[in-house]
Amino acid sequence: MVHVDINEILKISNQAARLIMMIYEQQSLEIMKKMDHSVLTKADVESNTYICSSLEKLYPSIPVVSEESIKQFDYEERKNWDYFFLVDPLDGTKEFIQRNGEFTINIALIKNDKPILGVVNAPAFGLIYYAEEGKGAYKILNNEHIKLATHQPLDGIFRAVVSRSHHCEQTEMYLQKLNENGKQVSVIASGSALKFGLIAEGAADIYPRFAPTMEWDTAAGHILVSEVGKQVKLTNLDQELRYNKVSLVNPSFIVEN
Repeated sequence: MVHVDINEILKISNQAARLIMMIYEQQSLEIMKKMDHSVLTKADVESNTYICSSLEKLYPSIPVVSEESIKQFDYEERKNWDYFFLVDPLDGTKEFIQRNGEFTINIALIKNDKPILGVVNAPAFGLIYYAEEGKGAYKILNNEHIKLATHQPLDGIFRAVVSRSHHCEQTEMYLQKLNENGKQVSVIASGSALKFGLIAEGAADIYPRFAPTMEWDTAAGHILVSEVGKQVKLTNLDQELRYNKVSLVNPSFIVEN
């Protein structure tokens, strides 16, 4: 039986947040390109180094899979894991570069292909969301821990949160279909895993995602919304999004009741 202390994960995310904000507040940002041509900053690298080394020190028996780790585990090794951490040390690098604040640090613990603990830290907003399986979801703002509750759509308006930087035609078609089905849809654009936070705290009702995501983008947010009674459903199957798949790329999904 593995026990991971959520308070330790919160501390790690806060220290990574400090490292990121020191770079964010500099006048100029050093921007690099990865092999897949996506952007990378010094903040991604420093946050990744700190988080992974901290997790490995505290929990040496639990593997760590991170977006920025040099070591990538193949499925033949991963398929035998009962537990592992999924880390995105800086989710929303485009938002970081654009300095709109909508970036997060995502740390999740996976057990048997589903997230059971997650922290989503939004350093620029001084905001943290966290959740543990069976213990509820919380928001920390101004050092106050606020328990999040299940919310229903307000006054017939269906608030849909969509990606600020990865909007696509399929999302537009989906929202149009909701309108045609008689729902009055209000659209909110947001970056990174903040979209899951908005759902969890009741500021949005649905999050359709057709553009590609990776497991580390969604795992921490997934447990947040699960703990307030929402589901992360695959668009083509009536089942929940799973983790530790052969490919770490997620299929399309919708976060809803």
